[in-house]
Amino acid sequence: MRLVLYTGKGGVGKTTTAAASALRSAAQGKRTLLISADSSHSLSDVLDLKIGPKPIAIADNLQAVEVDARVEMARHWGKISDFLVALFRHQGIEGVVAEELALLPGAEELTTLLALDEFARSGEFDFAVVDCAPTDTTLRLLTLPDVAHSSLRLLLKIQRALAGVMTPLARSLVSVPLPSADVFGEAEELLYAKLRALRARIIDSQTSVRLVVTTERMVIEEARRAFTDLCLFGLHCDAVVVNRLLPEAATRELFFREWGEVQQERLAEIAELFAPLRVLPANLAQEEIIGPQSLLAHGHELFADCLPDDVLSNAPGIGFHSEHGRYSVSIPLPGATLDGVDITKVDDELLVRTRSVCRALKLPRRMATLAVSEAHLREGVLSVFFRSDPVQGDADEGFVGSHRAGAEV
Repeated sequence: MRLVLYTGKGGVGKTTTAAASALRSAAQGKRTLLISADSSHSLSDVLDLKIGPKPIAIADNLQAVEVDARVEMARHWGKISDFLVALFRHQGIEGVVAEELALLPGAEELTTLLALDEFARSGEFDFAVVDCAPTDTTLRLLTLPDVAHSSLRLLLKIQRALAGVMTPLARSLVSVPLPSADVFGEAEELLYAKLRALRARIIDSQTSVRLVVTTERMVIEEARRAFTDLCLFGLHCDAVVVNRLLPEAATRELFFREWGEVQQERLAEIAELFAPLRVLPANLAQEEIIGPQSLLAHGHELFADCLPDDVLSNAPGIGFHSEHGRYSVSIPLPGATLDGVDITKVDDELLVRTRSVCRALKLPRRMATLAVSEAHLREGVLSVFFRSDPVQGDADEGFVGSHRAGAEV
């Protein structure tokens, strides 16, 4: 199933763009699903129809759904949540407070993706369009499967090994609630089956993220940071939608002439900053775009020379290289600057930090034994090189080196 996710700063028109894309796709005969991943759902408002937690028909070939994160959480990790509630109540925390504390960080966002993955595996849809939350929440949503799988895998193994030996004895000695086999079973299913499948879908070539912006400077800068971070996590971006452009006729008027000039400068800047992504311009409508008919018309304008389910551009992904015995890894970081990237190697992971996120990149076994020698950031691609000799000395403590891109170690 082709999957496209729309995100951007709050108020730039993500929901309108997502709904217009879905209606345009359905009009082309594609079995399409429009899904809201924003906790403050607004699909019902833009479609002028009541949308709920179960898919309902909007038009021919189109269904829409607003995922109820609480219901999905109960399905996917109800036993884990029940154990945490019992644990908090034992410590004297009562009622709703214990239930709120039992909500794992990022749980609501993750359940939205789990629901989406189930729709994809059902085989009922050719194309899914996701209306995401504002940029920072979306980044957490999309990177969570990668982060959760990496960090929880070892913790779960250690915890279960200890529990297998200590829990039977501890139950007879202490009154505190202890996790049962059902709790570990649910955690393992979530970690090894659901999260693994979810990670594969998110980084699949049939999944694309599209950034929605306006020509405001603050909006563009936030989208640039999001683009860098999404590339860092290996997610594919294929387009930038530029909303609320003044029509050419309006820019001829004296009052809007200067705005029109600034707008053209910003459009050229967006094309350069987000290259090689496709830029999709959308004019400011005369009336508010609400209802299926208005959204379909907007979709025809937005995708005048392409289709919503097309892969609109292909940017390179993370790559591992070996040449003449010298190993390196290349990581696309469009928009990043030398003073905004830090690199650290700890054990068999390469930690790459930008201003807003940190990615732990698992290295191949051969590269995991080598120390970082130098790094360069050129034309939006970070290249990290490794010494040919195995790590010695500091490797016993896990720390190998930390430096900024552009420097030699």
